[in-house]
Amino acid sequence: VQLQASGGGLVQAGGSLRLSCAASGSISRFNIMAWYRQAPGKARELVAMVTSGGGTNYADSVKGRFTISRDNAKNTVYLQGTSLKPEDTAVYYCQYRGDLGNTYWGQGTLVTVSS
Repeated sequence: VQLQASGGGLVQAGGSLRLSCAASGSISRFNIMAWYRQAPGKARELVAMVTSGGGTNYADSVKGRFTISRDNAKNTVYLQGTSLKPEDTAVYYCQYRGDLGNTYWGQGTLVTVSS
């Protein structure tokens, strides 16, 4: 499975972002796609995840501000963020996990939120 992420860039505090990640290859019917992020000097952390059935889960730090969604026909996951804060600055990675637990990562896209 290959993952191609896009979006990100420089955003002012209070602004919004939209990230996309398209998966290609051997996509299993049941899978989970997620966004993680890694800020400088910090460990990678889960931001949000969505199952192929549409179930979602969010980190407490982004609840109410970020929305994860997916288009199963396009094997694409999206992350919409609003009311961005400087602490949202990080490299954002998309992840695909198949029904056998096989996990793949995208290349990462940098989001910088200026105060």
